[in-house]
Amino acid sequence: MSAHKPLVWLPACHRHLNEFDPGGYTLLADRYAAAVCQLGLQPILFPMAGAEDVPDLLPLVDGVLLTGSPSNVEATRFGSTALATDLLDPRRDRLTMALVPAALAAGTPLFGVCRGLQEMNVALGGSLYQEVHVELGVMDHREPDDEPLEVQFAERHEVLLTPGSDFARWAGGERAMVNSLHGQGIKRLGRGLVAEGHAPDGLVEAVRVEGVRGFACGVQWHPEWQHDRNPFYQRTLEAFAEACRAHGRPREGAGQ
Repeated sequence: MSAHKPLVWLPACHRHLNEFDPGGYTLLADRYAAAVCQLGLQPILFPMAGAEDVPDLLPLVDGVLLTGSPSNVEATRFGSTALATDLLDPRRDRLTMALVPAALAAGTPLFGVCRGLQEMNVALGGSLYQEVHVELGVMDHREPDDEPLEVQFAERHEVLLTPGSDFARWAGGERAMVNSLHGQGIKRLGRGLVAEGHAPDGLVEAVRVEGVRGFACGVQWHPEWQHDRNPFYQRTLEAFAEACRAHGRPREGAGQ
């Protein structure tokens, strides 16, 4: 039997798109699914999955990619108060708060992007700045949302990477330019998270999880955006993809 493509779980977002839509929609930005496919992996959605389903569903996949989203992690989960302007997604929060520790315990490759990094941090007991641009000495990390996507996702600032880290190896050095499209940001690191990349203002931009099996990293930027044009983004995603393939091999061998 031929080996299947490694399966990567991308937790969906949930949104009411208009006033005539009483049921809501399950959403995933195409660029994440496209990047997964371009890496030789197969994206998987479980649209109605809840925290209680994680023990049954996680063994079916070879990796977990926590995507970015316009929504914010709900502030009460890290001891703060939601802003009136927050776009929230409580269904996604409930799922990812259970999925993060489960994936780490199982050794399932885990990669968090933007909101996904923030979900990893909060799930492990950390906290977030609600609006990084109002913090003293912190620059505005939001995208110019009235500009074309090419401008919104353009490289905006440098990240300073820990010498000897995987991130520095993927970047080919200790400095790299990245895009920036976020309002929340890491305030206090969660348990086991090690900061391995910082913006010039000191904001944590890249983490790894210490003391776990396999790939477990998160970034505040969006490496899925035109990753084939950016060697740093591409190497980061390829490392995740290889971890997913390695995780799936024992299961594939058992089925032969």
